[in-house]
Amino acid sequence: MQLFPQLETERFILRNLSFEDADDLFDYFSNDEVTKYYDLESFVEVRQAKELIQRWNSRYLENKGFRWAITVKPDNRVIGTCGFHNWVKKYYKAEIGYELHPTYWRQGVMTEVIQEIMRFGFEDLGLNRIEAFIDPDNMGSRYLLEKTGFYEEGYLKDYFFEKNQFVDAVIFALLKKQYDQKKDKF
Repeated sequence: MQLFPQLETERFILRNLSFEDADDLFDYFSNDEVTKYYDLESFVEVRQAKELIQRWNSRYLENKGFRWAITVKPDNRVIGTCGFHNWVKKYYKAEIGYELHPTYWRQGVMTEVIQEIMRFGFEDLGLNRIEAFIDPDNMGSRYLLEKTGFYEEGYLKDYFFEKNQFVDAVIFALLKKQYDQKKDKF
């Protein structure tokens, strides 16, 4: 079996999640601010964080995705995660997802992390398309995606069923050819 790829940016190590990270994930997934636009209810037990780690790691083992723990150098504490889900090798595409502890919001963390994950996706995985679906009201995600080169492609009415209701989504995407044109600017 292939080892989970560890990535590195100037400030962060992106590594595989383990059950030892459950307390860190619980710390921010129990915060309603973090789960407001997420397809999960806020956590009330550490067990939920362990189940999420297991689900993400299983998707990697099934060749369906990657989810990296974001740790600040040289600390090993997890401050967020980012990665690809709905990875479809046959179509050379994946969907990006992420979340971050509120203490680290608006500090350029996700911008730096997403740039490295995009590089990995396009250059190492051979992706042609990276997609992102966000809640129309999530202005932080909108700004992040636009800043990292994604383009809005459309508004999808009642696209997801989350927290017992249908919710709209905005789809963003970045193609390999667009990435190649802009990668020196990142």
